[in-house]
Amino acid sequence: AWNPKQLDQMALPPCHYLFQVEVGGNNKLNLTWNQRSVDVPLGLPFNISSYALLQHLLAKEVGLKEGILKGNLIDTHIYVNQLDGVKEQLKRKPKKLPSLKTIDFDSIFNWNANQTKIIGYNPHPKINFPLAV
Repeated sequence: AWNPKQLDQMALPPCHYLFQVEVGGNNKLNLTWNQRSVDVPLGLPFNISSYALLQHLLAKEVGLKEGILKGNLIDTHIYVNQLDGVKEQLKRKPKKLPSLKTIDFDSIFNWNANQTKIIGYNPHPKINFPLAV
């Protein structure tokens, strides 16, 4: 993500640069992130899971439930060398989404990854997507 103090160390500007939270209906915390560029097969799944975790932790911090998670994706692309993998992925039926469970939570500032577990994660077999540079 965007860290201005590290700009001199970056080959490219960060892809995701901003997120916003709001309280929606039924006391749910919604999170929207903005992304200037996204590699759909490789980057987007990681971005979704990262922001879902952030939304989960922020909601716990303020005593709300998770609401809508939305990404505003600008330059969204699939590279030519990823087409075979994408075609394979499109043949697959979606499975039930997993959920997150965090225990012994007192503050997002004291949280560590061992406190959070993914419940019900049942992935399809791996597809190797090449990185396009």
